[in-house]
Amino acid sequence: MKKTFVVMALLFALAACSNQAAELYETAKFEELQNNKDHAIKLYRDIIEKYPDSVQAKEAAKRLAEIQASPASRGK
Repeated sequence: MKKTFVVMALLFALAACSNQAAELYETAKFEELQNNKDHAIKLYRDIIEKYPDSVQAKEAAKRLAEIQASPASRGK
């Protein structure tokens, strides 16, 4: 019984982390659309740091690379 509870607690914690990563990713994408690139970059970096094994971290890394390769960010 105790073992089942521990497994369920771990699964719940993992699901919560995944949801937080997804929420941060959606916020970062919105910031990009609003032309707030600096905040989007910060959020993408946060995702990579806090949730490195998530799908969103992989997507955040791609977005960071694309933003940093854009002509607008080269002037910074």
